[in-house]
Amino acid sequence: MTDSNKWLALTFFITFGGLIYLLAPVLLPFAISAALAYLGDPLVDRLEVVHIKKWQIGRSTAVSLVFIVFLLIFISVLLIIIPGIESQITLFIRKLPVYLNWINNEFLPLINQRFNTSIVPLDSQSIVQVIKSHWQQAGGVLTTILNSVSHSGNVILQWMMDLVLIPVITFYLLRDWDILVEKTHALFPRRIAPVIGKLANESNQVLGAFIRGQFYVMIALGVIYSFGLWLVGLELALLIGMMAGLVSFVPYLGSIIGILAACLAALLQFQDVVYLAPVALVFLIGQTLEGIFLTPWLVGDRIGLHPVAVIFAVLAGGQLFGFLGILLALPMASVIMVLIRHIHDIYTDSHFYSEES
Repeated sequence: MTDSNKWLALTFFITFGGLIYLLAPVLLPFAISAALAYLGDPLVDRLEVVHIKKWQIGRSTAVSLVFIVFLLIFISVLLIIIPGIESQITLFIRKLPVYLNWINNEFLPLINQRFNTSIVPLDSQSIVQVIKSHWQQAGGVLTTILNSVSHSGNVILQWMMDLVLIPVITFYLLRDWDILVEKTHALFPRRIAPVIGKLANESNQVLGAFIRGQFYVMIALGVIYSFGLWLVGLELALLIGMMAGLVSFVPYLGSIIGILAACLAALLQFQDVVYLAPVALVFLIGQTLEGIFLTPWLVGDRIGLHPVAVIFAVLAGGQLFGFLGILLALPMASVIMVLIRHIHDIYTDSHFYSEES
């Protein structure tokens, strides 16, 4: 590559990054639609070749089916899961004084007597007041945002346009995803097209191993944990189960956080250590199902993004470009990881690295 081509490529990437930064509010519905289309494309590919007697489902019908599934999931989250989690948080805050009184009157004296310590009782009123004030402040912020939205015609119009655009764009991207990929590949110069295709395929495998596979594992674990804790009788089952499932993209972190939170909630609710055993059993079953069935089936043996790289990419993308940056963080991180591996292979195969002259 000549110096002029290098400067041209550098100028292109700088201009491209600047345009993303400036057009972030406009690009947000397109990024959300692209993420949904990326998640749904493998399902569409599998469905479109299915035959029912002599009738083949076809691409458009498969896209419609996957689109309906996405819509049902969105409605379920909006109408069931979010209100359920909010109600459980409200229930926890309402019962917090009872929990704190039990800790001060029953739990701490037992600990002090058993281990010969002198732990000072908790200030129940201050803790309750701080938590209530923060929860009310969160509700106040939401109310303020909704009030500001109600007084801003431009914001309302933008939200309505996004709500209309996202389903429409998602449908068309799902329908034409394979065509867009082929046309994009055809735009690259023929001499570098094989290398670009190889890097793109590796990036897709890395990103797919996390975005598609790990996303489904997170949702499945959240459902398993929530259902299991509900069977145990835990009042905060949905809140703790979904939290543990969504954090499970970092190995063992979701189960550790979930079992600690669930054991604490069970101890406060039932005030009996006997209930810790079924709580631990729920997470043991969840981890067993993940290791034996979920991860091999949904993720496979593909090498995904390292958990530390995922955390850094999401935080860095959010800091630079806001919510759009969070959506673009993982695709960019997967591409960068593949490029680093490619550069590493070139370096280890070079004469500079080898001992030969």
